[in-house]
Amino acid sequence: MAPGWRKEIEHIWKKGTTRLRYIYNWFIDENNVPKVSFYSEKIHCRNNFRWVNPVHEILKYEGNEKQIYTDNIVINHYPDRTKSRSSYLPLLELSVKENPSNDRNMHYLGREYMYYGRWNEAIDTLIKHLKLESATWKDERCASMRFISRCYKNLNRFDEAEMWLKKAINEAPYLREPYTEMAILKYGMEDYSEVITYAEKALTIKVNEKTYINEVWSWDETLNDLLSIAYFNIHNIDEAIKNAQTALKINPNNERIKENLKIFESVKQNEK
Repeated sequence: MAPGWRKEIEHIWKKGTTRLRYIYNWFIDENNVPKVSFYSEKIHCRNNFRWVNPVHEILKYEGNEKQIYTDNIVINHYPDRTKSRSSYLPLLELSVKENPSNDRNMHYLGREYMYYGRWNEAIDTLIKHLKLESATWKDERCASMRFISRCYKNLNRFDEAEMWLKKAINEAPYLREPYTEMAILKYGMEDYSEVITYAEKALTIKVNEKTYINEVWSWDETLNDLLSIAYFNIHNIDEAIKNAQTALKINPNNERIKENLKIFESVKQNEK
């Protein structure tokens, strides 16, 4: 917990408050820069809460909640990368078996199957998530659709991968992630005009929603990197150079982009 948390709680907590949501930096890079942040909710009043679920435990309140938010309390997550995660999948499976209507853990289970490369099980589970009546949060539904698309991509079923990304965009058009993922898919298919269409659209979205759904590559140099290569391949060298330069401003240590920029500038010089 970053310094100052107690003073902030004492300042904003009012009688009748049940829960306080705060900034949780889930992923922090090697330079200690937060890359994935969202609001978490583990600061709560003493009574009427209980823990539920064998994994991804949440606090359930008995009664009507009164929640407050602050950006002035920050918790940084530094996971132990050496710790085994072997029990995680069985616990997720147990959680869904115990409560098949738990939409959040159904989503997590499908995502975990995807991480394990169990593509068909992931697709089936994520579709189950989307069919649950309680699965109404558009950000998470969009993520399930993106994950289904990834599974189809790994099965070399690109039409279905594209179809599910279009569904994801329609589900949450205010998020960068589905547009970015579509640009990545189109890049792999060497459809550079479509890479440009989707990457440029992603960059028009300026608000980074504070949810665990965030993907680092939607907010780093990836989009400008894709655009630089796509523009180069359609022979728009000026835009290729511009986007490579922008990508390097975001990540000055990316050696591949540095080399790309040299190539782009060399081509431009030769055209003179």
